[in-house]
Amino acid sequence: MLTYAIESDSAESRVSVSVQSSAAYREDAALVERLRNRDEASFLELVCRHHGALVRLAQSFVNNRAIAEEVAQDTWVAVLQGVERFEGRSSLKTWIFQILINRAKTRGVREARSVSFSALNDMNSGHGYSSVDPSRFLSSDDSEHPGGWASQPQQWDMTPEQLLLSQECRIFIEQAIATLPELQKEVITLRDVQGWHNEEICAVLGISEANCRVLLHRARSRMRQALENYLRKPDFAKANRMSAAANREQVACS
Repeated sequence: MLTYAIESDSAESRVSVSVQSSAAYREDAALVERLRNRDEASFLELVCRHHGALVRLAQSFVNNRAIAEEVAQDTWVAVLQGVERFEGRSSLKTWIFQILINRAKTRGVREARSVSFSALNDMNSGHGYSSVDPSRFLSSDDSEHPGGWASQPQQWDMTPEQLLLSQECRIFIEQAIATLPELQKEVITLRDVQGWHNEEICAVLGISEANCRVLLHRARSRMRQALENYLRKPDFAKANRMSAAANREQVACS
């Protein structure tokens, strides 16, 4: 990325972003031209770069990985068929993922995983929804901690890495994400699973940055509550205690 020495740091940042965007635009334009010329190597490079992420995102809309693979394959076919009409109004990556999301939603409805439009609107609007259960807070007139936690969030002994290494936990997280309202599901999948920046998410979903932040907060809150309930399961709690004891023993012996 190129930068220029100028007086204002903020101005330098704007110039850097502009140069970076211009370089990305030129790279996209060159790649699109090669795809239009049916350059097989360029297409395979694009598939290797994005196919895994497409499948993971599709899984949040359909019943299983096999169907998600089919949706991703359909997306690549659509990319080849539609690249002649690509106008560069968004990045090539954004365009590809927009195709995937549209096809995954259609397939999800076909697989009878959708909810009624009225229920979907209610869930996505967030009316009447609190990110955290109000009963977990003290009243505003509490003598010691007005508005503070009455029930603290659960402290997890296992590290995030250990949780993610648990196959059962990964399956639970995928299932929990699948139950979220559509927009929340899309935002948390792109942000926390795929690692996208907010700007990219806003572009592919057509939402404002403020709306993106609200949706992500609500999705994370619901996921945290679901994980707290999951970690209270007797079997998991027992395994957690055994893991913590083993770690303490290892530290003591080192």
